[in-house]
Amino acid sequence: MPGFDTLLPRPVSVSPMPGVCAWPTELDVRIDPNLPPEGYRLEITPSGITLTAADHAGRMHAQQTLRQLAGPDALRAAAIGTRELAVPCGIVEDHPRYRWRGCLLDVARNFRTKAEVLRFIDLLSAHKLNVLHLHLTDDQGWRIEVPAFPKLTEIASWRTGSMVGRHDGPERDGRPHGGFYTTDDLREIVAYATERAITVVPEIDVPGHSRAAIAAYPELGPETETPWEVWTSWGISTSLLDPTPNTLDFFRRVFEHVLTIFPSPVIGIGGDEVPGATPAHGRLVADLATYLATQGRRAVGWDEVLDAGPLPPMVIDAWRDEAAATRAAAAGHDVVLCPEDHFYLDHRQSDHPDEPIPVGYLRTLEDVYRYEPPLDGPLIIGIQAQLWSEHLDTVRRVDYAAFPRLCAIAELAWSPPNRDYAEFLPRLRDHHLPRLDALGVEYRPLDGPHPWQSRPDVPTTAHRPNQLPVTLI
Repeated sequence: MPGFDTLLPRPVSVSPMPGVCAWPTELDVRIDPNLPPEGYRLEITPSGITLTAADHAGRMHAQQTLRQLAGPDALRAAAIGTRELAVPCGIVEDHPRYRWRGCLLDVARNFRTKAEVLRFIDLLSAHKLNVLHLHLTDDQGWRIEVPAFPKLTEIASWRTGSMVGRHDGPERDGRPHGGFYTTDDLREIVAYATERAITVVPEIDVPGHSRAAIAAYPELGPETETPWEVWTSWGISTSLLDPTPNTLDFFRRVFEHVLTIFPSPVIGIGGDEVPGATPAHGRLVADLATYLATQGRRAVGWDEVLDAGPLPPMVIDAWRDEAAATRAAAAGHDVVLCPEDHFYLDHRQSDHPDEPIPVGYLRTLEDVYRYEPPLDGPLIIGIQAQLWSEHLDTVRRVDYAAFPRLCAIAELAWSPPNRDYAEFLPRLRDHHLPRLDALGVEYRPLDGPHPWQSRPDVPTTAHRPNQLPVTLI
């Protein structure tokens, strides 16, 4: 029977007691708004369980804790035979360290089906993460239906092929790739996430990362002698939106539709990696942020938006360095720490030759767990992992890249800073990886990839440890 020391993320306060309580059991659920936001208290005795929560989120987190304590079988989709589950008796008092505990899922480069997104939400919930940042548009694909602009799904939602591996050559796989979510699909995703106390933050990326939109509506971009196509390369495209009043009106109408789907108080506008940007591009970003403010929402943008000029209060995703986070906080914006050199989970996990498509910074599980945010204060509202999907072309590849490093990030986001990797590792290995097995997660084994998880068929460029050869967003 696992004990309280198996919890992930780590609880704030634990008081074990003798005995166990049968599972499943009736819960005595109470609401106490005096508890910290998302906080809860579990009192487990042989006769039953009292669950006291600050809010709906606290109740969901408490129920996840009970599943964790009951062991891996409690996370399976159905009961197995006559196995009896129980949870150890005691008291757990818990609340999160950060109010934004996020993960970005890039569905633009490689589309994930609705069912796969719903599954990913379940995995976030199991780790008490509470923000799904859904990267819906990019140069390589547009994934959201906008009824006013049907070509966004007729043309921009698919491409003729994809770059193979990590190189600058002409090789493409010749396999068409596409997909998009209908309005009802996205409303279903939002409702499913809301039930699990997760906010879905949509991102429509402007003024760069917009080539798919330009392919559908060429008037949004510069004039060209050859027709625009949805990009089949990775990296940073120099194709930017033409920052005209017509372009601004187009994206206001896009965001008008987005706001009918997503109740999130924060809406993503991108703003990153805009090579050759002019002040007019900055004004386009600022105008869209201002438009969202007039609709009662706040924009979230990558830290380059700080160069756009005067901005309404925003959330800044600080991905480049600590200086960007400091600058954002000094300007009065809320800050989410998304450091590329620690939280980009598509980056390689070792320099072993079997590591699939080894790009980006080398960050092991231990590297991720030992990271401690360098900034603190009321404007540092949380942290966020990123799963950019250039090289994550199946849900199995997403699992491999995300886990178990996302487990470490979840504990960092939730738990007090006095963490010890030597204490975490056996807890992860002996208790939490079996939970992932029960959930059907194809994580990276601690000693390296299974043979079928390597990718000898996909070339990559040579690199030195901890050197990023090409920017990946």
